[in-house]
This record gives sequence, C-alpha cells and structure tokens, in this order.
Amino acid sequence: MAWWRQRTERGVAPWVRTRLRTAPGAAVAFGVLVLVTAFLAAALPRALDAYETKGLRQEIAGAPPAATSVELSAPQPGLEIAQSTREKAVRPPALAAVRRAALARLPAPLRADTTESAYGVRTSKSLVGLNHWLPVIDAPPRFTLVAQSGLAAHATVRGGRLPIATGEVTADTRKVEAAVTEATARTLRLRVGSVIDVDGFGGAPLVVRITGIVEPRHPQGGYWSAEPVLRTPGVAADAPVPPQFHWDAGLLLAPGAAPVLLGSQGQPELYWRFAPATDRLTAQDVPGLVSRIASLEGGPELLRMREVAGGTAAVATDLETVVGSYTTTRAAITPVVAVGAFGIGAVAAVVLVMAGGLVAARRAAELALLRARGGSLRGIAGRLLAETAVVAVPAAAAGLLLAVLTVDEARLLPAVLGASAVALLACAVLPVRAVVAHRRPRAHAERDDLAHARPGRRRTVAELTVLVLAVGSVVALRRRGASSAGDLLVSAAPVLVGLIAALVLVRLYPLALRWAARPAARGRGVVGFLSLARAGRSSTVGVALPLLALLLALTTAAFGGSVLAGVSDARDRAALLATGADARIAGPGEVTPLPAGVAGAVRKVAGVRAVTAVRIERTAELTSGGAGAKEGLTLIGVEPASYARLARQTGLGAFPAEVLKPKGAQGAGTGRVLNAVASPGLAERLGRAPRRITSLAGDITVRIAAVRSRTPAAPGADFLLVDAAGLTHSDPTALLATGAALDAPALRAAVRGAGKGLTVTSRDEERAALSDAPLQAGAERIYTTAALAGAGYAVLALLLSLLQSAPERAALLARLRTMGLTSRQGRRLLSLDALPQALLAASGGMLAGWATVRLLAPGIDLERLALATAAGRVPVIGASLRTDVWSLLLPAAGTVLLAWAVAVAQAWWAGRRTSITELRTGGMR
Repeated sequence: MAWWRQRTERGVAPWVRTRLRTAPGAAVAFGVLVLVTAFLAAALPRALDAYETKGLRQEIAGAPPAATSVELSAPQPGLEIAQSTREKAVRPPALAAVRRAALARLPAPLRADTTESAYGVRTSKSLVGLNHWLPVIDAPPRFTLVAQSGLAAHATVRGGRLPIATGEVTADTRKVEAAVTEATARTLRLRVGSVIDVDGFGGAPLVVRITGIVEPRHPQGGYWSAEPVLRTPGVAADAPVPPQFHWDAGLLLAPGAAPVLLGSQGQPELYWRFAPATDRLTAQDVPGLVSRIASLEGGPELLRMREVAGGTAAVATDLETVVGSYTTTRAAITPVVAVGAFGIGAVAAVVLVMAGGLVAARRAAELALLRARGGSLRGIAGRLLAETAVVAVPAAAAGLLLAVLTVDEARLLPAVLGASAVALLACAVLPVRAVVAHRRPRAHAERDDLAHARPGRRRTVAELTVLVLAVGSVVALRRRGASSAGDLLVSAAPVLVGLIAALVLVRLYPLALRWAARPAARGRGVVGFLSLARAGRSSTVGVALPLLALLLALTTAAFGGSVLAGVSDARDRAALLATGADARIAGPGEVTPLPAGVAGAVRKVAGVRAVTAVRIERTAELTSGGAGAKEGLTLIGVEPASYARLARQTGLGAFPAEVLKPKGAQGAGTGRVLNAVASPGLAERLGRAPRRITSLAGDITVRIAAVRSRTPAAPGADFLLVDAAGLTHSDPTALLATGAALDAPALRAAVRGAGKGLTVTSRDEERAALSDAPLQAGAERIYTTAALAGAGYAVLALLLSLLQSAPERAALLARLRTMGLTSRQGRRLLSLDALPQALLAASGGMLAGWATVRLLAPGIDLERLALATAAGRVPVIGASLRTDVWSLLLPAAGTVLLAWAVAVAQAWWAGRRTSITELRTGGMR
C-alpha cells in the first residue's frame, strides 16, 4: 500500500500553484498593490534620511568657513627655549608633522576636507604699515602677516611670482617676500615690486617686498574665507572714542619665512585649520558630531590634540552653532511631517486589509466547504498563508529594491522594516480573516447586512476607547503642538479623527437609508427603492472598511493639501514683505537719491504696470521730552494717490489717499503740519498732538491721521508715512514696481543703463529662494506625495469596494431584466446603487478633513517648514494651518464621479451579457 499511497500523493496538484493558475489576474493585482505599498513604506524613511542629510550638508556648506572650520592653535614657542629650537618648531616640516598627527586624531564623524584645510604661522595682532603712500582712512593701514601652506595650489598668479624664502630665515631677518590678492593690491595701491615697511619688529621695521599678485581659485572656500582678510581687505576700527578707522589687509609670506614672525610684536601663533568634509556626513551623525566637537573644545579629545600640538594648544570652532541651527529647524519640521506620514501609513494598511477581505469574501463558499469537510483552521490558514506569501514577499522585496535604487544616501534598516511590515500585513490578512470567519463550521452564512446589524457591547467599548484616544490626541496637539516626532498619539491625531468620523457614519448610515427609502417606496418607479434596498443589504464589514479607507484617505489628502496651502501662503506673504511690491529698485542701503532717469527706464520694461517712487529716511529722529533726547524711526515720503493705490493692491496697510492731504488750504510750504500714517508702536509714542521730526529730508511737524500695521515701503519697521511734497528734499530713494509678469533680468538691464550701484529685488526671486532649502523642500515633497498617495488609495479603496459587490449587482440586474427591467433602468439602478456609499464617504471625508484642520490648526506651526531660510530677513506673523477648499472638494468630487463611472461601465458590460450567463445553474450569487 505504501507505493500506491505515494503515487496518489504525487498525483495531487500543489495547492499554491493551482490557486495561482485559477486566478492569475487577482494575484498580479495583489502583487502590484503590495509592491507599491512596500515601495512607499521603504521610500518614506529613506526620503526623510536623504533630505535631512542634504539639509545638514548644505547648512554646513552655506555657513561662513570662519564658523565651520575647526582650528587648532598654539602660541609661539616660549622664550625660555633656545632660539634655534623655536625657529625649527615653526618651519614647514614641523608644522606638517603636527598636521598629520592632528588629522589622525580628529574624532569621527568629524572629518577634514584636506583640499580647503591649511596650516602655518600668523600674527594674531595686525601691525602698522609705515609707508606714507599707503591709503589712510583715519589711521594708517594695518597688516596681518601669514605664512600659510598651499598657496600655489589655491591661487593663480596674475603678476610676478610667488614669494620664496631666500636663504635661512630667522627671527632676526628683516627682509622677506610676500604676495597679495588682486583685491588687496587694488585697494592698497600695491603692485609687483612695492616695498612695505611693517612696524612692530623691535628697532628696525620689517621690509616686505611684493613679488606677486594672485587671484584665489576658490575665494569662498575654507582656505581663503576662514580668514577673510587674506582674500579681501576690510575696514576696522580702533578702540578710542571716536573710533579711528583703518584698512586691514593680509600679506602672504612664504611658508619658509615663518621664523621671521617670532621677532614681531604681533603675538604670532601657530595654527592648523581643518575645513569639515561633508560628503560622508549624515543626519544620524548629528548627536555624535556635537558631542565630539564639545570634547575637542574642552574634553578628552582636546587632551589628545595637546599631545601633538603642545600643552597650551586650544581648539576653537563655531561648527556646533551651525549644527544647532540645523537641529532646531529639523526638530520643528519633523513632527509636522510625522503627522502626514502616519496618515498615509494608516490608509495603506486599511487598503491592504480591504484587498485581503475582497479575496476572503470571494472565496467564502470554498473555505466554508473545506471547513465543513473537516479542514482544520491551522491547515486552512497555512495554505492561505503560503499562497499569499508567494505573491506578497517577492512583491515587497521588489518594492524595497526599487526604493533603495530610487532614494540613495539613506539608511537601509528603516526601509527594510517598512517593507517587511507591509509584507507581513499582506500575508496575514487573508489567513486571519478566514480563521475569524470560519471558527465554527456553518451550513449557511448568517445575515450581516446593515439593516439587521446591531452593535454589541464589545464594539461599543472599542469605539468609546478610540473616541477617548482621539480627543486626547487632539487636545495634546492643540496644547503643546507637534513638538515631538516620537509622540505617536499626537502624530495619529488626523487618523483618529477620521476613524471617529467613520464609526459615526457607519452607525448613521442605516438610519439615513431608512429615511431615504420611505419617499422612494411611495414613488411610482422601482429603481430608487431597489437601489436603496440593496444598499441596506450590504454587509457591515463591506461598508465599514471601504468607508474607513475613504475617510482616512480623504482626511489625509485634505490635511496634506492644507499644509501645502499654508506653506505656500506664508511664502507668498514673506516674499511680499521682503519687497513691498512685485519688484523693488534702490541704491545701496536706500540712502542716496536715485538718478533722474531710473523711473522712466523701469516703466518702459515689458510687464511693468505701475511704478511708485518713495523717499525712505531710516535715520529720522523724533524729539522727545527731556534733555534733547531723540528716538529713531523710519520716515517715508510718498505721492499719496499712487502709494495708496499700491497699498490697496498689495494688501499692506491700505488707506485712502485723502488721509495724507491737509484739511483746508494751507499751501504747499514745508512749515505746515503734515498728516501722517504711522505704525501702531510709533503712533502710541507720538500721540495725537503735532510732533517735530528731524531727518536728512528736512525737519517737519506731523500729526497722526491713521494707523496701519504694515506699509509696502517698510513692511518690517516702525514707520511714519507723509506726503513727499511737504519734505524739503523729496527725491526718491526707492522705486516699487508692480506688474503681472515682471522680468527681473530685464529690470536689471534697464536700471544698469540708468545708474550705477542700483539693486533690483524681485518678489518672484524672493519666493523661489524660500523653497530652496533641502529640509523644507524635502518635507514639502513628502506632503505632496502623501496627498497624492492618499487620493490614489481612496480611488483604490472605492474600486475594491465596488469589485467586492460587483457579482451581486450583476446577478441582481440579470434577474430584474428577466422581469422586464429595461437597459436604461438597469443603468440607473446600478448608478444609484453605487452612489449612497460614495456620497456618504465624500460628504464624511469633507467634514472630517475640515474638522481635522480646524481642530489641529492651533497646534501646527508651519513657520519653520515654510520660512526657515527667511529667519531674520523678513517680518512674518506666524504661518498657521488653514483649510484648503480644493483639497476638500476635488478628492470628494472625484470619489463620487469615479463611483458613478464604474457603475455605468458595469451596467454597460452587464448589458452585453445574457441573463443565462449570469444566472447559470449552481451560481452562488
């Protein structure tokens, strides 16, 4: 018998292969769903890592090299050491040896960019140039003498040659060679062959001969910008009052000439400067980086550095401040992103459960038969798990691979965990649903439609628990804001609100159907009543899960769209406050009057609709009581009609032009009392009585006629707005241009021909600059993806719901056609049959989305997400969440239209099939 039994078992077709061959289309569709969901689950954490890492690198790269460089410095060797030993310690071989040892001791994750790093000897105190032909401001120029490594690799010689150390240079040498940059040579009137006498070397000055003029190859890099005086001379001031201004410039000595600095009074010091390398730095390195920097500045790592650089060496850097600014911005953005990510994750999970439920519903009779014939729950669940895993596991692996290939520079583990969670859920849904539904063998399935369903105590307790969690999360989010990405209760607030809405609508749905069925039953036609009756016969699970998925998807889309709308509005507002109009043309500091032809040239540029000239005096003063005390303010002289029109168009403190015009005929003299529009703070200081204002535009007496919080000419300052005709000097210092599509390059070309030193600030360019930061751009992309994915999952949930009930609707239509139902009535029946649930989901989704935004708006501050790059540049009053109408209406309308279109398509397809096909003998429908 053994051979016969073995032969019979070999003849049985494998379960998994048979099932896959029976329904290949369903297997492929399920695999695609798992692949897409696994891709999103794996790509989301990788996208978070990627944009956070990119933001960190750009934050460091965009900061001044003087702030990000890590500098190891040591004072000159002590005078108690022999002169030859002191000189040997500052020569290039000794400094290079310390540099190699220090590089090896830099603690991870801090790494040095050797191409922009440098070392050498310099005078920490600048020394006076004695030559009479050097340019003088208030005092003679001063020079910082630097013997720095790598000059040949970082500069291009434009004249002469690089300096060299002739012979053996010592502390007593008084003649050396040096090079200067083109900017230094131009400012200080130097050329090849110039000789500078530098004071501070004991009895005789140091004679420095200029042998070369060089041009920095990377002027913004760490080599030149860590100590900007080497690249570009600046204006400095001495301590005495009044301060004495002078030029401060750098002289680049040959590295071999470093010993000469030991004989100066400029407090020479040795230094090794390391520019940070960011190519391998990631966002996960931030805690370790901050800790290592602190240790370098005053901890164990500093002791290790002193082992090679000397016991008095010190490490200085502002890199921790730069990283701290990045950390603050990331901490403000991440919780807001977590809210959107949590929402899309919940929607994806519900849709996966719906997909498994669809398969379980289609195979309910098969599984009931297996159970009735003695099939064990373990055996049935194992077979279902195997056939699901064959599809889900490779699809999830493909989604993970696609996410890894699409998003680079990110950790692998979070992506693996996300894809694994999707695979686990996809594999478990069908077996769990089957086990729960077929715990006991049943001869006939019990009715589970909405008309007869009665919620039990367990369901009531579960719903109340969810309600308590939702209320708690909303209250926590409103009180303390989205302050922590790890607070899952706060991040789940939109999901919980959508879940509560779904539970409420499921309870109200039967009542609404009864109300609608009563007038339909009294009508003459049967289509309306039949459609409502069929909707009432839908199973509770068949309604609850699709409704939950649709509500969560619509709520997520509404929340994501509202976040994006709030960010866009805040950026538009910030750009407007930065310019005051569509474009702003002004001279340096808006101090000097504009040339006469600038306004005319601007008006001729295509796209310019109007040009408003203003006179801005930021040094105006208000004479206060007391001993001649004065308070500063910004005085703005305008032409009332054009400026009032501009204020009205921009929405920045609109006012009637008549406010600035005097009441009565007082003439146009400058001695009259001028009406003024003031900011609230300045109006409180001035009061209603006439007050005297002194400025470079002339002394005037003003009386406050109106108060406005903003004005286009000075949106972020305490301002006083008057009629320019009442000023002694009313020449405009700035132009505010408006137009539908202003061309900034064309404006710059126009003003370049009309005057020198004029700048053009475009509102569109300011708006674009606010979107360039990687942290903000990455978060915005995630929210866009969440909104689109939410809409996609809503469509999928609707299709799954319609597919689940499609066989029943087709059979019903076939039966009614045998009873005389026309094709037109059949199309109406199926259309109306699909609409109740779609309308319920659409209206509930809009209501839930609106409620979510309204409830969570006080706890969501979008300012960091929208305006982190504008911190300190523009005055902005918050950036709060607001309801975006289109994000509410479009997904909801799309849901209804899609449900109607699918129903019409099904009616058309059913009309092509015969009733015999749908009502064949033995059919289970």
